[in-house]
Amino acid sequence: MSISEIYDIYVQYPSVVTDTRKLTTNDFFFALKGPNFNANTFAFKALEAGAAYCVVDEPLSIIATYYEGNNEAQKEAALSKMIVVDDVLTTLQALAGHHRSTFSIPFIAITGSNGKTTTKELVYAVLSSHFKTYTTQGNLNNHIGVPLTILSIKKDAQMAVIEMGANHQKEIEGYCVYARPTHGVISNCGKAHLEGFGGEEGVKKGKGELYSFLRGHNGTAFVYTGYDYLNEMSAGIQNIVPYINGTIQSSEPFLTVAANIKENETSTIASQLVGSYNLPNILCALTIGKHFGVPEHKMVDAIANYAPSNSRSQLITKDTNTIILDAYNANPSSMKVAIENFAKLAGDHKIVMFGAMMELGEHAAAEHLALLQLIAGYSFESVVLVGDDFLAHQHALPQFIYFKTTAEAKVWLVAQNPTHAQLLIKGSRSMQMESVLS
Repeated sequence: MSISEIYDIYVQYPSVVTDTRKLTTNDFFFALKGPNFNANTFAFKALEAGAAYCVVDEPLSIIATYYEGNNEAQKEAALSKMIVVDDVLTTLQALAGHHRSTFSIPFIAITGSNGKTTTKELVYAVLSSHFKTYTTQGNLNNHIGVPLTILSIKKDAQMAVIEMGANHQKEIEGYCVYARPTHGVISNCGKAHLEGFGGEEGVKKGKGELYSFLRGHNGTAFVYTGYDYLNEMSAGIQNIVPYINGTIQSSEPFLTVAANIKENETSTIASQLVGSYNLPNILCALTIGKHFGVPEHKMVDAIANYAPSNSRSQLITKDTNTIILDAYNANPSSMKVAIENFAKLAGDHKIVMFGAMMELGEHAAAEHLALLQLIAGYSFESVVLVGDDFLAHQHALPQFIYFKTTAEAKVWLVAQNPTHAQLLIKGSRSMQMESVLS
């Protein structure tokens, strides 16, 4: 069956699902498979749960062996609702590309080492205050999430904001093939996913694939000119829109920005974001909003009303303690700015609780040691470090508190029962550092 024929079915059943646990009636199920799972085995269950059709990539003779009932008529009826393709994932991506080709609206791609999800949320908040806008939900920013995001865009869309995550080169290039962004943002390039990218220059090359696409397709790049390397990376793009000028007015505890939305005028933009490192993210949203003609008052209100969630720079008050919970992800660059920001904040009882950083490969030992040396330059009341990558340096910096697991760190925190304290909690997703608070 051709992509155009599959698209005809998608038009009738536009809710695409890849997880049987999230199926509802008349969903279009794509049976993905990977090293540790094979959703082809759930095709019958998907139809029983209400799926209209299933896309599979095993012969129907094999699919038939997964049927657990004994009703041959029902079995044959279910098999008739299965579309066999060579590869479900590439079909999903091709379908997304076909759907993308039906739109002539701006498609804004956002990537970067740090802050891309916050930037995406701010841009979405600003644009959706004035336009019918669709965006990436949560962090569905990979080879599955990007096509699912595109396929979720309905015909009433006026704007689309697509987040693109990557941990190796050629990944963003692949997304651009079917997302075909008209506009793009690289928030920054830092020490993230060094194992997959092969070092900082590899990060720039991988993220720069977005600029390469824009350069070759007469696209527009929104560029934070405060980072020299972004100026160098974006060279040759015909349409470059620099971020508007802005400075930090205050950051205690939330960030307030003074920005020149209009020339020779300064506007005050309050936010619910923690950390001076969010200044470029706010300026990006304002720049994109201004470029597309969103009224200033709508932009200011949209940013003021955006509240971070999902353990991303959340400010939490618990009893008498103030907690910065930023435990969704971590890499050397984001850890450094988090520490520097925390050190600037008011407070006499500061506690740092860090989980190890993942996907650093051969750079892991050096980057964890460098982070510990940075922390040692500040006078925090307690520094708690979790994970084997930190434990490896326990003898070199014995003044800190080390644990192997997050559960042990939680026991320590409960026993301390801090009051009127300020806590910074951060770590890679797999460390689940937010659990120390539960």
